[in-house]
Amino acid sequence: MITDYPMPAGFAVLTVILLLLTLLPLSRIKHWLVRGLGFPRLQLAVLSALLLLMQVAMLDISRAGSAVMILLTLACLFIQLWWIWPYTRLHRTEVALSKTADPGLDTISILTANVLMTNRNAATLTGLIKQHQPDVLVTLESDLWWQQQLDQLSSSYPYSIKCPLDNLYGMHVYSRLPLHNVAIQFLVQPDVPSMHAEVELQSGQRVVLHFVHPAPPAPTENESSAERDAELLVLAGSVAQCRQPLIVSGDLNDVAWSETTRLFRKLSGLLDPRIGRGMFNSFHAGYPFIRWPLDHLFHSKHFSVQQILRLPNIGSDHFPLLMRLCLEGKTSAEQTVALEADDLELVADDLAEQAVTPDQVHRPERTTGTPVA
Repeated sequence: MITDYPMPAGFAVLTVILLLLTLLPLSRIKHWLVRGLGFPRLQLAVLSALLLLMQVAMLDISRAGSAVMILLTLACLFIQLWWIWPYTRLHRTEVALSKTADPGLDTISILTANVLMTNRNAATLTGLIKQHQPDVLVTLESDLWWQQQLDQLSSSYPYSIKCPLDNLYGMHVYSRLPLHNVAIQFLVQPDVPSMHAEVELQSGQRVVLHFVHPAPPAPTENESSAERDAELLVLAGSVAQCRQPLIVSGDLNDVAWSETTRLFRKLSGLLDPRIGRGMFNSFHAGYPFIRWPLDHLFHSKHFSVQQILRLPNIGSDHFPLLMRLCLEGKTSAEQTVALEADDLELVADDLAEQAVTPDQVHRPERTTGTPVA
């Protein structure tokens, strides 16, 4: 055993740092630096495990100080694993697997791709589209240049919603299937759009679609997560009132296991098909050891899942994500999270801070209109 002073002192410093990195994200501090600490929970779990092994091997565990350090490190490891384990195969699935893998009249496939506005590798994305032939393509960070490239798909994807912007928040939707009752909204920030529509499946059944890309808490964006949180929660409050089949997809600039995303799921009642199947880390495409799930698809209880794929790198900092769902009618699926008493108070505070309410969100299922070309 190594029992001289410098080594335990070094372990003490590392343990305190790890403890801060673990506990700060559990607070309600909205500063970008604190909220960002909730992203690398997998990486922090690995670091916790390594530190724990080193402490057990190198410290004199008969000493009270060493025992305390080991227990604190073990607690940090447990906390990190508690947040991420639903997104491992050790957890039960939240959404059932479809009984058939064949596409049918009541299936829908959505490919979501944050293209990175400055990326000019459109050919790789269009190649993936031709290979997988999704029913709906959603692009984020797409500007006018990207629109011109994607418009070449118009013969196969005749229905579209377009909002080209050069501020990293442009958004486009291209669909093989008819789109109805479309709206582009700027719910929280005047330069950050969201898109809302109904898509008509081959069977004639309509599915409500909401696509979002809220601005993240970051030093170059918003100092706090207040704007992002409000956009997610105001949408959650709106879709909770919908009884039709419904899908929400996009780059949420938040990880699947964060408090805000969990609160979004609780309030909306939507399901996450990744639970029990894997993390499907979509960011950062360029750094294998720094990845977490930022791109999401949530859906109502009407669907089972046929396929979830993280597609190859397209030159962006995000991997595209492809999901195929089957409309089953209302299933027996249940959320793995439950709305608690203080959740509604937290939601009310976040929405009041940004002066937004759920009734401001466009509800396509309440609108009568013609298909959009």
